[in-house]
Amino acid sequence: MNRFDFTPYRRTTVGFDRLFDLLERQARANAGDNYPPFNIERSGDESYRITLAVAGFKAEDIDITAQQNLLVVKGQKPEPTDREYLHVGIANRGFERRFELADFVRVEAADLADGLLTIDLVREVPEAMKPKKVLIGGQNQLKVIEGDNTAAA
Repeated sequence: MNRFDFTPYRRTTVGFDRLFDLLERQARANAGDNYPPFNIERSGDESYRITLAVAGFKAEDIDITAQQNLLVVKGQKPEPTDREYLHVGIANRGFERRFELADFVRVEAADLADGLLTIDLVREVPEAMKPKKVLIGGQNQLKVIEGDNTAAA
């Protein structure tokens, strides 16, 4: 297991404790089980998609919970009682995957098709949190910065 030592960074930064704790927690959590496999992709400037390979699971077998800065995906299949298996090679086990989300990232939609669970995420920064330009010269006017456009507030 690769273990990162963030001590040099912790000595020279202030207010990044949550980030370093998150990185260390993720390194510990990902050291073990890699089931089910997943992809994370950027689908736009402020949108993302997580795709999990959950073959054999139905929508009612999967629970998706979004909390502040955390997305938890759990899958639990009921044990079949009407079958006698001679060999079990297809994974039939439950799982739990946790994804740490950045501030202002919310789940927009989830879909299950062809054994793939897709979860669409979007980042929406509230207007009050967007950067503002402060003008110099005794005026208390602020400008909201959005890309290349600026508008007086």
